[in-house]
Amino acid sequence: MRYRTRHTPRLLSSSTSNHFKYALFVSIFLLTTLYIQAQVTNVKVDFSKELGPMKMEQMALGQGGLSEEPMLASRVTEIRALHPGIIRIFVSEYYDVIPEPGKYHFATLDSTVSNILQTGARPFMSFCLKPKQFFPVVDHDIVEPNDYAGWEQFVYDVVKHYVNKGAGITYWEVGNEVDIGEDGGTPYRFKPESYARYYKHTAAAILRADPNAKVGGPALAYYKSPILPELLRVCSAEKIPLHFVSFHHYNNSPTVIRGQIEYVKNLVAQYPDIKAETIMNEWNVDLFKPILDTRYQPCYVAETIWQMKDAGLDWSCYYHIRDWYVSFETFSRFFSPHGTAFMTRWWNRQAQFSGLFDYQNQIRPAYYTFKLLSRLAGNKLAVTSNNDKVHGFAAHDAKMLMHNMMLWNFSDKPVTVKVDLVDLPKDMQVRHIVLDATGAGLEENQRLRPDPFIKLKKGTQTINLKLEPWGVHYWSFE
Repeated sequence: MRYRTRHTPRLLSSSTSNHFKYALFVSIFLLTTLYIQAQVTNVKVDFSKELGPMKMEQMALGQGGLSEEPMLASRVTEIRALHPGIIRIFVSEYYDVIPEPGKYHFATLDSTVSNILQTGARPFMSFCLKPKQFFPVVDHDIVEPNDYAGWEQFVYDVVKHYVNKGAGITYWEVGNEVDIGEDGGTPYRFKPESYARYYKHTAAAILRADPNAKVGGPALAYYKSPILPELLRVCSAEKIPLHFVSFHHYNNSPTVIRGQIEYVKNLVAQYPDIKAETIMNEWNVDLFKPILDTRYQPCYVAETIWQMKDAGLDWSCYYHIRDWYVSFETFSRFFSPHGTAFMTRWWNRQAQFSGLFDYQNQIRPAYYTFKLLSRLAGNKLAVTSNNDKVHGFAAHDAKMLMHNMMLWNFSDKPVTVKVDLVDLPKDMQVRHIVLDATGAGLEENQRLRPDPFIKLKKGTQTINLKLEPWGVHYWSFE
């Protein structure tokens, strides 16, 4: 230091040096301020711009593929509180709909349909029946019935039963995960050409029983399966009704799910004569590699539904409502030994993360994300964000005379957020709620922690907050 002091030339006067230091300080301060400002996420919610119906009820639920037992019966009230528009179920062999030729048994399936109707939803029927009368050999590669005329009458009878009951069923799906067979929980593994034939006969029988029904499929496990392009081609060429296309995916990335939606929508768009809805009627986290942070899945639900709606998906069914043990003896009646063992191992021996209710019928935190989302009724409001990890919904609910807003941080880092509430239509009382996925308490007020009401004046107002990692927040404006 002495050597440098003695021999370094003095280039600046003391006064100039002080000015330089001051200018340097100001520059650093300004740069620091700009850096801090750059870290603030700006969200704008415009209360003056209503963008049409929110239709959050179309981000719905699914159950089934597991048992003929009344899986939903003890949770009808809690499911009703989520306001799903539909609940998808598997119409599978464990319901024993036709125990012998000419003899029908609907009581067990009727019970499940009744439970769904009690929730306020409409049943979405995934037709996965494979009775011995038409499939005497247990083999998921034998996919077409031994008598298509008899098969069509059977399908007609099942659908007509629910028409006569006034069950209000609109959607009938032909098969489930038809590209992978027993590993998808149902006993069909089709090729593209066999599925197109099977769909043609089955859809015709459904529509003969109920001309107002919507028919579709193929409920793919892999969205790029060649089964869907062939189905679209055949339906377009032969003028076969195809009211919706359906597919599934389990992935920890909501943007990956969005990419699959866009792929399917682009595929359908190649056939402008087919006006098919798009339905992702099974989705959830990667069940083989779930992220175990309990805050993650509730936020994942919100972000995935945001990506779905932003991509223009018509319907989705979160799979599923309740975890349930399967019976080895039941599945052995219509599955191969391999398929029976697989289903039993998967559901009875492996840790499960998919149900909104667990095996012990306890409510998981993700349930409360759906509960908050269900409050976003009415017309959608414009919400913008400059951070692709922070998204939200807002809605004007004219029926309830209120507005609702929901924001979340799909990130493992905290985020500072400045929210501009543009053109509040009147002085409002505002309640802020935080979804707490980490606490041990199961009471709803412990999961959905309410802050005291505050008051905001009419016009444009600003609120500032910090969103914790995977944080989900909600506001009501009354």
